[in-house]
Amino acid sequence: MRSQGSSGNAFDGQAVVENVSNSIKVDIWSDIACPWCFIGKRKFEAAAESFSDGERAVEVEFHSFELAPDTPVDFEGSAMDFLSKHKGMPQAQVTEMLDRVADIASSVGLEYNFDAMQHTNTIKAHELLHHAKAHGLQTEMKERLLRAYFEEGRHVGHIAELADLAAEVGLDRDEVVKALDEGIYLDDVNSDKEQAMDYGISGVPFFVIDGKYAVSGAQESATFEQALNTAWSERA
Repeated sequence: MRSQGSSGNAFDGQAVVENVSNSIKVDIWSDIACPWCFIGKRKFEAAAESFSDGERAVEVEFHSFELAPDTPVDFEGSAMDFLSKHKGMPQAQVTEMLDRVADIASSVGLEYNFDAMQHTNTIKAHELLHHAKAHGLQTEMKERLLRAYFEEGRHVGHIAELADLAAEVGLDRDEVVKALDEGIYLDDVNSDKEQAMDYGISGVPFFVIDGKYAVSGAQESATFEQALNTAWSERA
């Protein structure tokens, strides 16, 4: 596996099976609570739109990664509190960092609201994404969860709230509640996390393009497009 514009390491591991159709398969490891994942998603989407031309397309699958699995569902405090107390960062540094991230998010059309954000454990959100994938709505569910968390201050750790968000994208609310209550997709979440460990993924977002190239971080759209074009050219 080769690194393309990566801020992390290239990895050697079980490669994604290559798609031989007219679409490039892109596997994305990310977390709902990762601000760079939403930014990276927007930059990648711009690249995918530019790359797709009627003869070629991009197929995306999202995979689970927990940045802070020990976070309680009902964290008492703000994003500032989490970063300063749990990460050992001075508040002045946290404020500067959040302002910088918000500005970058704004540059790609996102309106982050760190004051309203409800920091939480994201395991159930990841289970929901696997449920959505099983029903053909993973992309829609991913977008809805990210907007809910970063822009709307919704609590994505509570099953009832997750079920409401799922219903908005067309999933059956009762089925979602049942799946999350029973942990039906927990094994799938853990499988994604184990695959990330096998690949040596230590941070997200992390993109695996056509089973050949690794792009780590919220890179510029040009970097993603270059990786897509390179992978496509090697199809020949």
